[in-house]
Amino acid sequence: MSAQPAPAPLLIACALGIEHLALRTGDRGGAGGPFSLVRTGMGPKAAERSVTRLLADPARAGAAVLATGFCAGLAPGMHPGDLVVAEETRDPHGTVPCAGTDLLVKELVRILPGRTVHTGPVTGSDHVVRGHERSGLLATGAIAVDMESAATLLSAVRAGERPVAAVRVVVDAPEHELVRIGTVRGGISAFRVLRAVLPAFFEWHRSLLLPRR
Repeated sequence: MSAQPAPAPLLIACALGIEHLALRTGDRGGAGGPFSLVRTGMGPKAAERSVTRLLADPARAGAAVLATGFCAGLAPGMHPGDLVVAEETRDPHGTVPCAGTDLLVKELVRILPGRTVHTGPVTGSDHVVRGHERSGLLATGAIAVDMESAATLLSAVRAGERPVAAVRVVVDAPEHELVRIGTVRGGISAFRVLRAVLPAFFEWHRSLLLPRR
């Protein structure tokens, strides 16, 4: 009787120390297979270097990759603590479609009742987006922007065929820019939401491991 192959692991990537802290102190039970939580460093170049290096490890062959952390919302009506599930990520280097978007939305709604979940394209930037830049990015069809998701997923698929996804928590939005006085509450709200998302990621990963009919 041949041994069953080991399940492909899950690589959860974030950029900032505060994001890593939120995820590291969240609910880590219920994983559907091996996973690792990594901090890539801030910006697209750091994300590309980190993800490319990590996926060069044969132990991570075929690993599913999920980019997460905070983002800036682009659409009017978004609030800190809202969730964004990417249908695709895009930047000047390419566009990457995401897998299992519907399942991620379903699980996030289940574990975070009352939180708004937005779906759509997430665009990448090499700097923190402010003010008037939002409207220009919104006009491209994107609903959120961050500095690492697009680079993370593009580096992941360049390293080999694998499922990828991106889930972000809005930390500032058009009517709630983080630079304004009084927005610390919004940052705390986003941190608490990010602490709660791991079970949805594990369910997404578990669904990838199920045999296809």
